[in-house]
Amino acid sequence: MSVVEAQTKLAVLQRVILPTDAQVDTLPLYVDAGSASGIRLRENDELARSPKLPEDKLQLFSSGGAGVHFDDINSRRSMNVRAGEQVSFGTYFNAFPASYWRRWTDVRTVRLEVTTTGSGAIAVSKSNARGSIQHVETVSVNGAETTTFDLTLVPFGDGGWYWFDLAAGHEGLTLVDAQWTLQEAPRSSGQVTLEITTMNKPDFCLNNARILAANPDALENVKEILIVDQGSKKVRDEEGFAEVSAALGGKLRIIDQGNLGGSGGFARGMYEAVENGSDYALLLDDDVVVEPESILRMLAFADRCKKPTIVGGHMFDLHNRSVLHTFGEVVDPHRIVPAAPHADMEMRHDFSVANLRQTSWLHRRVDVDYNGWWMCMIPTAVIREIGLSLPLFIKWDDAEYGLRARAAGFATVSLPGAAVWHVSWLDKDDMVGWQSYFHERNRLITTLIYSPYPKGGRVLRESVQADVKHLVSMQYFTEHGRLEALKDIFKGPEQLHATLATKLPEINALRAQYDDAQLKENVDDFPAPVLGRGPMGGTPMGLPHKKDLVSWGIKTVARQLVKTPDPDAAIRPQGVLAHRDSRWFRLAHYDSVVVTNAEGTGMSWYRRDPKLLRSMLAESARLHLRLAKEWDELAERYRGAVAEITSMESWKKTFDEHSVDGQ
Repeated sequence: MSVVEAQTKLAVLQRVILPTDAQVDTLPLYVDAGSASGIRLRENDELARSPKLPEDKLQLFSSGGAGVHFDDINSRRSMNVRAGEQVSFGTYFNAFPASYWRRWTDVRTVRLEVTTTGSGAIAVSKSNARGSIQHVETVSVNGAETTTFDLTLVPFGDGGWYWFDLAAGHEGLTLVDAQWTLQEAPRSSGQVTLEITTMNKPDFCLNNARILAANPDALENVKEILIVDQGSKKVRDEEGFAEVSAALGGKLRIIDQGNLGGSGGFARGMYEAVENGSDYALLLDDDVVVEPESILRMLAFADRCKKPTIVGGHMFDLHNRSVLHTFGEVVDPHRIVPAAPHADMEMRHDFSVANLRQTSWLHRRVDVDYNGWWMCMIPTAVIREIGLSLPLFIKWDDAEYGLRARAAGFATVSLPGAAVWHVSWLDKDDMVGWQSYFHERNRLITTLIYSPYPKGGRVLRESVQADVKHLVSMQYFTEHGRLEALKDIFKGPEQLHATLATKLPEINALRAQYDDAQLKENVDDFPAPVLGRGPMGGTPMGLPHKKDLVSWGIKTVARQLVKTPDPDAAIRPQGVLAHRDSRWFRLAHYDSVVVTNAEGTGMSWYRRDPKLLRSMLAESARLHLRLAKEWDELAERYRGAVAEITSMESWKKTFDEHSVDGQ
């Protein structure tokens, strides 16, 4: 062994992985059929004529096949390719995101190692930021062997991936394993505290703990698995907990604390990671299913970033597992709302419909402002410098932290190939109900701290518009919460810790005052609507044309302010609307209607109340005028308080106050 070889070692950056038996519906995320371009190669193609591909292998790329067979998967690392068939690892979980390594690390060359048995060919391809696919090299294989490819990252400045395809000869081909590696000087990997915040979802928590226990190699550098349990249904009481805890070899620790929301739970994870000397705090939502290989990939990437970098994973739809929620998010500075980083990017891309190789926009590198805390790895060096989460309970805590880190010079990277499955936002409606308080207050706080525009750009105007929409929709409980949020803004940042555990009970106590907050399970629990009594005979109405929207809105609000509701509407609803049809411009025409909630678990009876509408509309106007007047003073006040209220010391006081059994 040479001196140079002795001073270097093989570091694994990313391993090829395959789905488990319980993940049949995720197969397109790991492997699929076809050539590099997604179109089977013809005998006269340039690649098929490659001098590196002998004549007797020509038919490998032209014969095609029936596609990927789940029963050909041998393990998480190995699969068979049937004679004459072709598979591609140019997929979400198995292509190598070259442009991300090129942009955020000093790595400039990677090695692909593919171990196979049987006969066939390995074809390596790459893409650029436009999604154009380029053949790199094809090698024929026969017998048991490991084939290596040394690949440069230099051309991947704006985007692009590497991947490989396998084509089987007449005897079939087996992938034993494959990995993307780096030759480097010996180094130690960072240590991770993996923290899950939970509130009455012990089954999800235990399931993820079980997944982690079944993948011990993913936990090699995990110092501690910490569950911050803030609910009344305790994880430790779940059936099977003792066995899972034992399987984790003493790494699992549970902290019971009062319900401080997501921000309180995740702040506790950050705090404990700093205290126990970890290099990273890896935050996970409780209601997810984790791909455990993500931990290894995020750690390998974060360890090699040029400076401390927040590394996040993507979110797939738990109920439609081939669907990606978003490829990355930024905050629109003029509106302070989540936005797509570029116009080509699509929300909810389905990889079972169009794979990575067929979708050009997925090849452009996406630079983000933040990553959702469904899965996010934060260096403790960043935490020490900028503090813990803002005490916001829920909503905007992850986005605010990403903006704060960016202002301090720390980037966030949403790393392809690292992900969890989580319930889609389409199956929730957290803009209505008790969560509306936190949406309104925390968006305004984030705007006060970070908006570069006078009076927060469009935020105040959109806040007023949202109030009007909720009011003409007869969502009075929702609007009460929004008004409370506006009032609490004036109390300043000093009260955020003090109200962290009390605000949710206060909001929920308001439910009893409002019909629209009373949920019943079945439509038969309400009086039957009278046929034809709703607007336009119950026919759903569309959104008014943009040019008519202002005049339509004025007329609609005026009608609701002065017109007395139909007396019969107080006794019987005028109709029933499915959740997808309950848009504000439809609800505004009803005096009374039963509406299904987003989850489909129940429905509420909305009834128009002109007196309440007038009162709340006047209060909204008064509070927004005051907020505009005091904006600059409040902005300075909130900005000046960030360091104090996110400090280890401030959070420790809150943790101590809300500890359970002395924890």
